[in-house]
Amino acid sequence: MTKSEYLLDPCRVSSLPYWKTVTVQIPEGMRILHESDLRDAPLGSETPVRYFRLIHRLCSLERPAVPEGYTVTPLTSEMGAAQIQQCYDDISVSAEELAAYQSRKVYDGTLWLAVREHSTGKIVASGIGELDRELREGMLEWIQVSLKYRRKGLGAFLVRELLWRMKGKTDFVTVSGKVDDPSRPEQLYRSCGFTGNDIWYISRK
Repeated sequence: MTKSEYLLDPCRVSSLPYWKTVTVQIPEGMRILHESDLRDAPLGSETPVRYFRLIHRLCSLERPAVPEGYTVTPLTSEMGAAQIQQCYDDISVSAEELAAYQSRKVYDGTLWLAVREHSTGKIVASGIGELDRELREGMLEWIQVSLKYRRKGLGAFLVRELLWRMKGKTDFVTVSGKVDDPSRPEQLYRSCGFTGNDIWYISRK
């Protein structure tokens, strides 16, 4: 896949951002298929996980207001790891693993954000944005809100704030997540202006 082919339809031609397609090796035994290709290459007895992939063209953006009672602060790898630990029962990321993100060519420290509650001082939400400056593609990673603080607009604020900070630096932003996640991340991203209908099936033998 060339850069030009990717840019024509990023979410259809690849399950990953372009920079990952040229740096990440797919593990042995893993199959990745776009929904439209299932007829020609059925999964058989394999049990896949479905992932959506959406795109935002950064049109008609407005700077979001921080929800009352909260403040934005830079996210550290320790904060991010702790936040992910709170939000998942089946996923664990160490501070060292997150710190390794900072050596990626797509790292931008201004896109590592946390939301702190004034009354308790707790970090209750966090998110990471990345920039592929060569392709002018932005990516969202690890948008997390603590369970007790969901449905308060914190996730939408983080997404919109990251999009605002990417404006002028990128031509588009992509994001992916599990279709069947109980927290319904796809609904969040669509409410913030992401569009698309691309579904990817990932399975392991």
